[in-house]
Amino acid sequence: MTKTRADTSVNAAGEPAVDSSAIGDFARTMTAGQVSQPTRRLKLDTEKTKNGLAQLVLTVVKLLHELLEKQALRRIDGGDLTDEEIERLGRTLMRQSEELARISREFGLKDEDLNLDLGPLGKLL
Repeated sequence: MTKTRADTSVNAAGEPAVDSSAIGDFARTMTAGQVSQPTRRLKLDTEKTKNGLAQLVLTVVKLLHELLEKQALRRIDGGDLTDEEIERLGRTLMRQSEELARISREFGLKDEDLNLDLGPLGKLL
């Protein structure tokens, strides 16, 4: 394997300068047209951004909620829980589901909005 070495020198400010045609080409490409082109800014609709973030977070929370429900059913079917624990777990999952529905309504999201399309893998939920 051969290594290429750029020549180094010191510029007028006393900083190291690198003499390399590849770096020079890159610098010219990056600075070309900067003066004549106006700065481009991304224009975001804050309401859409807020709802998009809420949709993402609620989708993840709903996924976790469904995983917790499945795990709870496995534990109930396995006989690992007492009747009191089953009752408490059921109430907790119901409250969590109600809270997810409330927050979804607050952001104007429906259940189908909380289901991401993963392309060839299908829907998330």
